[in-house]
Amino acid sequence: MIAVFLFIYIVIILTVIEIFVILFRLTGLKVEISRFQVISMMTGTGFTTKESELISGHPIRRKLATFLILFGAFSLAVIISSISEFLSNGLRTKEILLSAASVLIVFGILRQRHVQKHLSNLFNRKMKQNIELADLPIREVFLKNQQDTMLFLTIYQDSQLANCTIRQVLPDIDALDLEVVFIKRGDAVIRKKVYDSPLHEADQILLYGNKQVMFETFQHDMEIMEKH
Repeated sequence: MIAVFLFIYIVIILTVIEIFVILFRLTGLKVEISRFQVISMMTGTGFTTKESELISGHPIRRKLATFLILFGAFSLAVIISSISEFLSNGLRTKEILLSAASVLIVFGILRQRHVQKHLSNLFNRKMKQNIELADLPIREVFLKNQQDTMLFLTIYQDSQLANCTIRQVLPDIDALDLEVVFIKRGDAVIRKKVYDSPLHEADQILLYGNKQVMFETFQHDMEIMEKH
């Protein structure tokens, strides 16, 4: 009987995982990332910092994550208490089967395309109503595809940009698929006329744009930065 209970419990857990994979996917998170993060949160094993920012920095995903973490903790307590009850008084199979059936029904409903479309619209509507752009992680806002990237480029004495303006070194900068967001000089941040401001040693420039174009354009300076 314990084996039957454990089997049903595993079915419930796997179904809950798939339910939340669907919910996270409807918020815009990739399926493979969603599944790994859901399992990590349910088991309480922690999850990678880079990917966790996609969840902790997103208000709707954060609420889903909170439920998952609590569910993982409570479900472990439930299985321990249920086994203890079985050993002492016998287990109530009916209640377990009803719980499993309920979870499977919810999963079946969420698999329906029209339900997913409705939930996706609901999530997007809540985002538009309650969430400011600053509340979202950088990757959500800027890195829309695999070709996009952001990079802090540090200027050194032997960098080709040192003591020059970006436009002097790259006259065709406006035609390239990249942007210089700002120049960081100590505690100061320069946002105006970034292409025409002379760059000093130890300056940092925040670059955003096509990864390949960026690496080809600033290859020399990036190699120098890596050496340091």
